[in-house]
Amino acid sequence: MSITNEANSTASIGKMSTLMKQTLKQKLAELVPAWQGQVRDALALGELVNEPCAVIAFAEEVPKSSWAGYRRIIRIAPYVGLTEGGTEQLEVLSSKLMEGLHQVRLQDTEGNAFTCIYLGSSDCDRIDSSASFITRSLRFGVYVPEFFEQDLAIETQDYSLCALQNWTQTELGSTWSVYCDTWPGGYESPSVLWRLASYDIAEVGASTLEIRKQFVGHVMTRNPVATRNTVIRLVEQLGIQARIAITDAGSEETSESRRYVTVDDVSADLQADAYLNGQIRLTVQERIRRPGIDVPFIRQVHHSRGIE
Repeated sequence: MSITNEANSTASIGKMSTLMKQTLKQKLAELVPAWQGQVRDALALGELVNEPCAVIAFAEEVPKSSWAGYRRIIRIAPYVGLTEGGTEQLEVLSSKLMEGLHQVRLQDTEGNAFTCIYLGSSDCDRIDSSASFITRSLRFGVYVPEFFEQDLAIETQDYSLCALQNWTQTELGSTWSVYCDTWPGGYESPSVLWRLASYDIAEVGASTLEIRKQFVGHVMTRNPVATRNTVIRLVEQLGIQARIAITDAGSEETSESRRYVTVDDVSADLQADAYLNGQIRLTVQERIRRPGIDVPFIRQVHHSRGIE
């Protein structure tokens, strides 16, 4: 990556972080109307809290994968007056934040989307130094698709992956978004992401090759029950489906040109992280003829009737 592109990428990520924080502040104010205008950035050393509020601070940032982007840790700390409910009110607000943010897809003003995952609280409740407020730090992991320059975006060319995308779209309908390779910025929900995890070629004859591909499917919805049911539905239908029709890129599909990949194995892990790991494992196979080797024609044959 050139210095210019790297600088542009850094600036874009910085802008996305600013937009992300603004979006989170708006969401917190929606969840707790009393925090309207009272969601603050990280407190400066020695700064005191003088009224009920929420403090939001960005912590470590960890690259996760090429398809999921990176995970940024965000700490959200509600501050509750000891004379205004204290520990009991802190429990209420903490539960409201967990329910309102966990597995929730948020979108900023420029259409960039991110998902919040509740990671727990890393420390105990503490009394603010002013001795007037009690607080608790709640940790959330925010997944952000990795930034790519527009001219560096590579469109998938794998025919099996395209066929799987088309099959899934037909199976689930137009209300679903189906993606390939990576989660895009501004991804929709409900949605499915298919990505190619492994690719093997083996010789099964003098002129035949067997291609085996394993795909991973990620199913994302706002409702855990809907997610589970959709995963089960896709696995069952892929298990019933003996083969999936494919068409070579750039060719027109006809009954004569249509090819197929065979569904070899499919399984699901209903406890897997939908965004990061994916719940479905699918293996397909296809046999193709080995390309012929051009050799010179034999023009003449000389032989002798006697052998010495």
